[in-house]
Amino acid sequence: MNADWVEQVRAGNPRAIARAISAVERGGNEARAVITALFRFTGRAHIVGVTGAPGTGKSTLVNEIAKHYRRRGQRVGIVAVDPTSPFSGGALLGDRLRMQDLSGDAGVFIRSMATRGSLGGLAAATADAVKVLDAAGFEVILVETVGAGQNEVDIARNAHTTLVIEAPGMGDDIQAIKAGIMEIADLLIVNKADHDEVSATVAALEMNLNLKPKSENDWRPPVLKTIATTGEGVAEVVEWIGKHRAYLEANHLLEARERARARAELEMVVQRELMARLLRGVNGTKIESLVEQIVARETDVYAAAEKLIG
Repeated sequence: MNADWVEQVRAGNPRAIARAISAVERGGNEARAVITALFRFTGRAHIVGVTGAPGTGKSTLVNEIAKHYRRRGQRVGIVAVDPTSPFSGGALLGDRLRMQDLSGDAGVFIRSMATRGSLGGLAAATADAVKVLDAAGFEVILVETVGAGQNEVDIARNAHTTLVIEAPGMGDDIQAIKAGIMEIADLLIVNKADHDEVSATVAALEMNLNLKPKSENDWRPPVLKTIATTGEGVAEVVEWIGKHRAYLEANHLLEARERARARAELEMVVQRELMARLLRGVNGTKIESLVEQIVARETDVYAAAEKLIG
């Protein structure tokens, strides 16, 4: 990545940013070069994760949150992750359809990414795409996960503030008391608040919060109601995102979250690199031979893995 390209990214040139994100999605040496060139310019953006079940209105809410930040004069980057077909490998990047009213705004950059088999709600290159947008000077970066469900907790390790979106009438009064995705929320948002069952959903979420053990300086997620299609309640959500940022700074937790994010990303990259190196050094026919032995019950998976590693 040459110096001119770096300067174009830092200046917010959309084509340069798009090229940089495409490079990190492809991976390999080119991705490493991009991150090496841009990393020292990162660390300024507030990263906001948005997660929740499909159908809760995440994309519409992200769209409205971005518009609210733009009215305040802040530049917004959006990384929206969509699921990949296990059969064709393709993905319908639906956020490009839902956020068309932001497409003409020079202060907003939207990038849709396919998971390409990654679990946990994010694509493998999501963290690097966020770094590119951070280096490009976007003050707020919204990361929307695929909406896979309760196991979608990777976003908490990649964001400073995590929004968990619920919707009434989807069984969320039961889901609210389950462990997992609810425990990562910094803000709980009940979208589609014009629905008849909104009070029951809010009550269930409040009950779940009351069951949590309290500790000193412990952040209690607010339960907020929104109607994303009309923008109702979005201003309060943005206000609470700011309050959570202030809370993290006042209690010296922002640095702790950044450290945890760096550790999680380092471990992920190490695992990915070790796996790639292992497979590069193993003959493909040997792997197929081990697969056949496992299928024939001549060996088990653990023994086969030991042979590969050995």
